[in-house]
Amino acid sequence: MNDDNSEPRQRAVPSGRAARFGQFGRLAAGVGGGMIAEGARRLAAGERPRMTDLLLTPGNVGRLADRLSHLRGAAMKLGQMISMDAGDFLPPELAQVLAGLRDNAHHMPPQQLQQVLAAQWGKDWRTRFQRFEPRPIAAASIGQVHRATTRDGRLLAIKVQYPGVRASIDADVDNVATLLRVSGLLPRELDVAPLLAEAKRQLAEEADYDREGAQMALFGRLLADDPALLVPQLDEEFTTANVLAMSFVEGQPIESLVTAQQATRDAVVTTLIRLVLRELFEFGVMQTDPNFANYRFQPDTGKLVLLDFGAARSVARETALAYRQLLQAGIDADPVAVRSAAVTAGFVGQGAVDGYGDRINRIIDMVITEMHRPGPFDFSDRRFVGTLRDEGTAIASDKAAWHIPPTDLLFVQRKISGTALLAARLKARIDVLGLIRDALGQPVEPIAASI
Repeated sequence: MNDDNSEPRQRAVPSGRAARFGQFGRLAAGVGGGMIAEGARRLAAGERPRMTDLLLTPGNVGRLADRLSHLRGAAMKLGQMISMDAGDFLPPELAQVLAGLRDNAHHMPPQQLQQVLAAQWGKDWRTRFQRFEPRPIAAASIGQVHRATTRDGRLLAIKVQYPGVRASIDADVDNVATLLRVSGLLPRELDVAPLLAEAKRQLAEEADYDREGAQMALFGRLLADDPALLVPQLDEEFTTANVLAMSFVEGQPIESLVTAQQATRDAVVTTLIRLVLRELFEFGVMQTDPNFANYRFQPDTGKLVLLDFGAARSVARETALAYRQLLQAGIDADPVAVRSAAVTAGFVGQGAVDGYGDRINRIIDMVITEMHRPGPFDFSDRRFVGTLRDEGTAIASDKAAWHIPPTDLLFVQRKISGTALLAARLKARIDVLGLIRDALGQPVEPIAASI
């Protein structure tokens, strides 16, 4: 989302199917032209460039970011998801651009905003507020947020969905997948149909603000006993399928903590990790979008504010048990049990084990060693990541080893990986092993269903 102090950029959202398809067509044409120009330049210089070298030029990645930011919706959301999920494994140029999508959305011009709100609340909607600030305080992939004060004095944050987002999800997902295949970043031989279907399903859920409001209320109840966390309260009067209203909660971007004292950073990340473990092993429901903009920090109270529950989803009992077995094997420093649990759960395909057993064993040994180093785990120490990347890349280079884990695992792992990235950004030092041991003592049956 845009920082509160930055000047957001206005750009109407293309809402019709034809208009959105045209945006993808212009993107493909622009990228193709950029590749031809770069290829000619390199050939003239006596080079033999690879396809990825031609694709990942500054001009092309800039075109990709600008067009996805313009489209918003599923197109921009997928760009954010790729940047968060891939972490250290993306080409640096592409990672930088896609990461920029997390906080680089345009916002609707006033006339388009008026049309959207009139359709949701009626033409006289302004009479229901003392004040409605037309300049959004945040703009993201699916909607933008405005601050407003009701006639009876309630201070609200109101998230307004961009027009056409819900209707464009299927086409946007398919178009982004096509672009990734053409680029070579998504292997043609890999069957991603189940993953794309799940992405479409989750994006459709995220675009349903009635559903998100219910999830926000659920998390408010689940976390009511946690003094370190704060969830906004749903305002049902102004909430519709395309507008989500909640109490406005003050807070600063969580990235601002990079300059905070070590103890503060460690406390915040400890809270985040404990939350992930509670979601997985205690609640049976998890907010699976770890975008940094979904967290705010209150310096005066020390509380962490949780925002955006559109990606909240139930965690299958089998998935929680798979993580329980995997983590217990890691705590026991048993590499054979770790590999068995990883294969059984679907983290690793049998083809990779058969062809690259030695590499997988080295990866497991490295992870166990890092887990059991004396003292707190230092998330700022990324030296082992390069070795993990090298081993993983060697396995991924063999098509026979390609494997897509079950979608439920992917979404949970997305939250875990994103939390680790945030911990690395804040250079936290945490007793992760102690937190895991505490969490594994929780009962197997989730409590969310009983609330």
